[in-house]
Amino acid sequence: MKAKYQSVLNLGEKLAIQNGDVKEENGQLHITGTAKNQYEKNLIWDEIKKVGGENPSDIVANIEVADTSVFANHTVVSGDTLGKIAKHYYGSASKYTAIFEANTNILSNPDVIKVGQELVIPNL
Repeated sequence: MKAKYQSVLNLGEKLAIQNGDVKEENGQLHITGTAKNQYEKNLIWDEIKKVGGENPSDIVANIEVADTSVFANHTVVSGDTLGKIAKHYYGSASKYTAIFEANTNILSNPDVIKVGQELVIPNL
């Protein structure tokens, strides 16, 4: 069972899921842990569904979220714009204003972001 869901386990390690535990029991893989934020929890669930289908019966996952006050955190890289970042996290570039408003403590213009800045991606 672990072999089937190895990509999920690898992603959990990459995301540094805290308090993680994995065990096989009664033909099911049981995974527990705490993701940093909702976005990372969603990434884990997306990978589970990619491997096991929409409603997998051979895995039970209990993933908590450490910080529910934000959807995600994002470090600006070269080529980023608030629109691209909004498209990545929300599926819509037009939601860039929500990101700008959540970061007015470090941003004064939505068209000017700098590589290395740590942005809060708010819950919508």
